[in-house]
Amino acid sequence: MPDEGQKETRDAAVKELVSPISKALHVLDLIASCPGHGRFADLLRASGFPKATLHRLLRQLEQEGMVAFDADTQRYRLGLRLIRLAHGAWEDASLAQVAGPAVEALSSELGMTVHLACLENGQVLYLDKRNRTHGVEMFSRPGRIGPAYCTGIGKAMLAFLPEEELRATLDRQAFHRHTANTLTSRAALCRELREIRERGFAYDDEEHEPSIICVAVPILSRDGRVVGGLSVTTTTKAGSLEELAAVAPRLKAVAGEISAAAEIQMLAR
Repeated sequence: MPDEGQKETRDAAVKELVSPISKALHVLDLIASCPGHGRFADLLRASGFPKATLHRLLRQLEQEGMVAFDADTQRYRLGLRLIRLAHGAWEDASLAQVAGPAVEALSSELGMTVHLACLENGQVLYLDKRNRTHGVEMFSRPGRIGPAYCTGIGKAMLAFLPEEELRATLDRQAFHRHTANTLTSRAALCRELREIRERGFAYDDEEHEPSIICVAVPILSRDGRVVGGLSVTTTTKAGSLEELAAVAPRLKAVAGEISAAAEIQMLAR
């Protein structure tokens, strides 16, 4: 049995877990760290939570697919939804790692800024950026979330989503005007996405930030699934959309190389 000092330390730690999210994450950590000891009594003892609190947390986590209960063994384990989320995070990190050398080489070759990104809940999550647009402050940076409907890299990825997934994404999309060129309606965006699918790449014509233009392509898996996006960015003073269009074939080739390298790494896991 724990002595009084251990009990006081544990009780103090439990009191620090004041938010429901913190408590739920603590329960998930316990289940993940002790996969063979996921019985309710074990979790109750390890967590220090009141019985009613732990019951409520486990029930909510089970309803959300974050944990699963095995009636035969009477044990809790991590749920499939949590595993899918973890796999998605691993894929994003893996994509950035695999693509890093290619992104750097392309940026050096063209003398322009290159972005790598993926879609996260219908928005752009920037994974990597190699900056060659010196003296110009841009919104993008690794780890930042940005809009998909008014960025070249976002539109390139949206255009190649399955119809049902695209529809669901646009259903929850709010259109805000960032510049005079921003597309602010679903109909206008859908027309442009059709054009992007036909030509294979997207433009950002100062739609998110004034004086910033880019060309972008999706990174597709062998079965056509969108796994990311790649863009080349410059300013209206340094280049034009016509000049960017000329590098689109090179951009597509690099996107294909990244896709192949990512697939090889996935197979090697």
